[in-house]
Amino acid sequence: MENILKVITIGEMLVEIMRKDVDVSLGEPAEFVGPFPSGAPAIFIDAVARLGTSAGIIGSVGRDEFGECILKRLIKDGVDISMIKRIGEFPTGVAFVAYSSDGSRKFIYHMNNSAAGAVDAGEIPKEYVESASVIHISGSSLAMGERMREACYKAVKMGREAGASISFDPNVRRELGVDRMREIFAPVLESCDLLTPSADELKEICGVRDEERAAKEMIERGVDIVAVKDGRMGCRVYTRGGKAEARAFDVEEVDPTGAGDAFSAGIVVGWLEGMSPKELAVFANAVGGRAVTARGPMEGLAWRDEINKMLFQRGGF
Repeated sequence: MENILKVITIGEMLVEIMRKDVDVSLGEPAEFVGPFPSGAPAIFIDAVARLGTSAGIIGSVGRDEFGECILKRLIKDGVDISMIKRIGEFPTGVAFVAYSSDGSRKFIYHMNNSAAGAVDAGEIPKEYVESASVIHISGSSLAMGERMREACYKAVKMGREAGASISFDPNVRRELGVDRMREIFAPVLESCDLLTPSADELKEICGVRDEERAAKEMIERGVDIVAVKDGRMGCRVYTRGGKAEARAFDVEEVDPTGAGDAFSAGIVVGWLEGMSPKELAVFANAVGGRAVTARGPMEGLAWRDEINKMLFQRGGF
């Protein structure tokens, strides 16, 4: 079957409503701003579309204004939303966020009994998944519960059988515990081609303390590229041919939410375009770095010409 979309993801979509000011607790009366479209898979796929690669998402939102907020943003940025369900029995998921001056964040999620996790394995559209070159999964989706988890597993199985590559961002939810995390990640890691963890996530997944050893272990298990995101320290991209490193771009951080998802989008798009490991590292750093420059998880995501400008100003790859 001829490819229709290059990249497809599946997972939760929600809105974020955040404190207007820093160091204001979620438990006291004060101003909020938002709603902003969010959810790791939604941020990722929006970034992919903005970079000029055809992209779609499988998921669900409520029949409410928050759901419309998400859909309007995805449509505006070019994401195919034909496989997003609008359901009336559950509201769209919501996260409330407070920021501290030390850079930390606190979240209160209203996700249980929301539309965010209302995707069933039996509803995964076979032809739609088989049309893709890459299927991307976020660890946050696997942590949503058994219903969403089985849907993700089904999409990975369908995609792999059709010859698609599998991209995985662990996006670890530490409340699961290490053993449970490894258990639910295993079916995706078995098929993974592109892995985009943080350094700590990579070491936790492998159970070793050395990053390079952990990356080598994943490559020996069949992963083609392990791209380790490290915030202000940049990133490291491991392949069978060795390691490539790139420093972070000098940007003013306003909101770090979504930077890792944007980085993963950069890795997937760059890989599809045949970039070298070094080029992948620089390109993904630019995409992730640009993402932190505006308030709201998707508000800093860049269009391709903006990334090209960042690369030009830095002297290219």
